[in-house]
Amino acid sequence: MQITRAEFKCSSAQLAQVPSDSLPDFAFIGRSNVGKSSLINTLTGRNSLAKVSGTPGKTRLINHFLINGQWYLVDLPGYGYARTSKSQREDFSRLILDYVLRCERMHFLFVLLDSRLEPQAIDLRFIRLLGEHGVPFGLVFTKTDKLSRAQLDRSLDRYRRTLAEEWEELPPIFTSSSLRGSGREEILDFIGQCLTQC
Repeated sequence: MQITRAEFKCSSAQLAQVPSDSLPDFAFIGRSNVGKSSLINTLTGRNSLAKVSGTPGKTRLINHFLINGQWYLVDLPGYGYARTSKSQREDFSRLILDYVLRCERMHFLFVLLDSRLEPQAIDLRFIRLLGEHGVPFGLVFTKTDKLSRAQLDRSLDRYRRTLAEEWEELPPIFTSSSLRGSGREEILDFIGQCLTQC
């Protein structure tokens, strides 16, 4: 798939504010500072579509970007950033869960994981929650340029083994590097295939 047009549509502080048209959402979520904004900019070919910040936890709203006039790329707030207040963390969680579990327009959720890290408990809990509620999702391992091929293979194998302890069938897995632009075509092709089935 080629992205020829990407435009900001709206920011929503609650589920009732998301677009009400019939176009499908493809959403992106992950721990704060996992490289979500950089990946979104890489996918769309726009360097400043999503705001990249050195400070984790900056995305606090649901941001909808209209792509090619056909579907929405959705930037969700990050989870697990300890420096936000407890009340803010609860608000983020409520906003995230309302969207992920209740938004009927969400067609697919990409969960971003830092390829350099061991499987994190908060990510595994979130993935388990998605499975329990039948949410369609895939995993995107980011920052792969920081690892050698052998290191990346070991990291992916470690995650697969961990997930296989609870999952009979693993979700789709993608690898990406915003620095190198790798993974872009695979993710967009996957979205393209999903759109043909909508």
